[in-house]
Amino acid sequence: MGGARGNGGRADGLTDVPGLRVGHARVPGERALSGTTVVLAPEGGAVAAVDVRGGGPGTRETDALDPRNVVQRIDAVVLTGGSAYGLESAVGVMAWLEERGRGVRVGPDPAQVVPVVPAACVFDLGRGGDWRARPDPATGRAAVEAAAASAEGAPVECGNVGAGTGAVIGGLKGGVGTASVVLPSGITVGALVVANAVGSAVDPDTGVLYGAYGDGPLTVPDPAVHAAAVRRLAEAAGERGGPPPLNTTLAVVGTDAELTRAQAQKLAGTAHDGIARAVRPVHLLNDGDTVFTLATGARPLPEADGPLALNSLLSAAATVVTRAVVRAVRAAEPVAGPGGDFPSYRELWHRR
Repeated sequence: MGGARGNGGRADGLTDVPGLRVGHARVPGERALSGTTVVLAPEGGAVAAVDVRGGGPGTRETDALDPRNVVQRIDAVVLTGGSAYGLESAVGVMAWLEERGRGVRVGPDPAQVVPVVPAACVFDLGRGGDWRARPDPATGRAAVEAAAASAEGAPVECGNVGAGTGAVIGGLKGGVGTASVVLPSGITVGALVVANAVGSAVDPDTGVLYGAYGDGPLTVPDPAVHAAAVRRLAEAAGERGGPPPLNTTLAVVGTDAELTRAQAQKLAGTAHDGIARAVRPVHLLNDGDTVFTLATGARPLPEADGPLALNSLLSAAATVVTRAVVRAVRAAEPVAGPGGDFPSYRELWHRR
């Protein structure tokens, strides 16, 4: 897999890409179960791209990332709960960037900028019991401030945080996960995901996470534990009732490679393979699966590999996205309240 497997960076996360920072914020309130995650690029921004494959996406400013359009670099990406309402959190990130003169220059005054802040949302409305508890501009500002205040290379908090606060995957509690790899060329590829899918991350025959297959020695749950977990999950789903869930898996793939916008878009597209390995089924009509790419440009692609130099990054991106989904599911904590009962994978399959 292009030298990617088993070669994580220092923190084994997106922040192993120099210059990228991550911040989370949660919507306040006892019956709130939502939040926002911001990935902040270094000063000067990053080349960015996006690939949307879910049938029900909720996005903002994604057209600006089309390689045919004018915007060359961006300063931040917002992943948020709250469905389309939560996209408002990007307004708080825009304001924070404008105050620092970061964005697309549109006038003679350095302060005359328009920050382009692409965003995508997951559906988590009402999961804490309050339908109107959703991210707003204040949530976005809190998340970008947390990112800016973090040290370079700081570990990314995973599980029930930020946009993963109310995430659910196949009836299990989902969340935020991250992973990274350093390629033989020295280029780093990292991913951050919000695992919130209609599909399941768990093999129904064994209880093993789909994304764990082929990633080193497997721990297969005892058959009795697996059977009990399946029953418990079915009971929780029955108690919730209601219509089929509206969900989405989001990801940001970052690299310090120097990429064109077209190459960045190809990277975002191939990274979706990582979701498909870890979640089944994917890209349904009630999913909004979206992957962003951020390339800081600090390292050139290996000249010796010629036009195929991108291949190692394409392979690595899919691998780290899969690993990030696995980490998100393993890190999630169970939630039970007025909005529903959402057990965790660790609680059901790996209880002590």
